[in-house]
This record gives sequence, structure tokens and C-alpha cells, in this order.
Amino acid sequence: MKSPFIELKDVRKSFGNTAVLNGVDLTVARSEVACIIGPSGSGKSTVLRCINALTRIDGGSVRVGDTRVDDPRLDAQALHRRVGIVFQGYNLFPHCTVLQNVMMAPIQVLRRPRDEVEVQARALLAKVHLAGKEHAYPGELSGGQQQRVAIARSLCMQPEVMLFDEVTAALDPETVKEVLGVIQEIAAEGMTCLLVTHEMRFAREAADYLYFMDHGKVVEHGIAGQVFDAPADARTRAFLEKVL
Repeated sequence: MKSPFIELKDVRKSFGNTAVLNGVDLTVARSEVACIIGPSGSGKSTVLRCINALTRIDGGSVRVGDTRVDDPRLDAQALHRRVGIVFQGYNLFPHCTVLQNVMMAPIQVLRRPRDEVEVQARALLAKVHLAGKEHAYPGELSGGQQQRVAIARSLCMQPEVMLFDEVTAALDPETVKEVLGVIQEIAAEGMTCLLVTHEMRFAREAADYLYFMDHGKVVEHGIAGQVFDAPADARTRAFLEKVL
């Protein structure tokens, strides 16, 4: 077994009187691709937000590399440089060009030289198959193109981990394939990736490891192909029968 780079132990989180995470254990090794699947409302997206300290946990522990995310003295900005996250909503600045959107954070947050960042940003836009769109505005792009800009923007911060939260949920089938293809390319280059997704075919093909969540708990986990082909838990079987 590889040593975990991301590690959650007995993570609990409630919003008011509603328990959203009920003791989640989860690990992702460096350069591994893991997917979290499960019904809506099972706590999947909250797991990602806890890893990136966008949501603070009530109990348990979260670690990314040598950083204790649950430490009250956490330097959140330093964590966000290590852990990129892409959401279903693109959150691009509409008044900025594609290139400006990608370059903004490395220049303003990391204080990197503009010329250096521009070279990297252009290379990343080529990587996500958007060469030639540098001077377009978000409103001129399709949803799939905007999502790929959001991925390039996150990669321009040079993270060690990429989290993807239902990034294809609002896209049509053709653009879903475009975005998932880019994620597969990023993963193939060795990026540690954790995805919440409803795209079962992608999860089967791209994930090294699979977690199935229900009612705030990890019900089943294992090598992706094994979970899909022979789920051990009745809840996992019932879910997969509905979605496959």
C-alpha cells in the first residue's frame, strides 16, 4: 500500500442539527486518482470542502501531506496553493479575458513575475485545448470551454492535489467528454486527483480507487473495477443498479 497523501480519519460535520458527515475515513495516495460516488445529499461535496478547509470539521482529522487541515493555526492560503479545487460553477471573471483569468491568482497571490506566469498560462491553455482563445471573454465560450479555463486557472497555481466537485454536472454530453478528457490527461501526468462525480463510466475508466458514500458515511471502498463489478454492500448494489 502506498502511504496516503490525503487522509481523513473519523471526520464529522454538522450544519445546525443536520449531520452531514458521520465519521468519514478516506485516503488518497500521491499520483492516485480516486472518485467519490453516491446519491445526492450523501456528503460527497462536503468531503472536498473539508480537505481544502473551505468547511471546517467538527471532529476527526484531515491531513494533506504534512499539513494538518484541522489545525486551528492552519495557514489556509498556503493550503489553497497546494490543493486546487474546481467547482460545478466556473466562477470566472466575466470582464477579464481567458488569459487574464488564468494569470490573475499566480500574480496577485503568489507574487510571481507576470512574464513567467503568462508563459505558463498559455501552455496550460494549450494543454486544455484552448489555444487561440486567450483573448476571448468567458461569455463568448461554451460551458465546457469555461470549465476548461477554470481547470487551467487552478493548475496555474501549481498545486500538488486537484479536487473536482461535479465539474460536468451542468454540461451537455458532448462537452462532458471534453472536460473529462482533460482531467484524464492531467491525471495521467501524475497529478493527485480526487473527484466527486456522477459520471460512472469515467469513474470506472479513470479512477484507481472508488468510494461510495451514503448518509454521510463511506459505505464501501476499493479498487474501482472491483466495486463496480462486485459491490459487497447492498446499498452500493442498489445505487449502481439505478445509475448503470
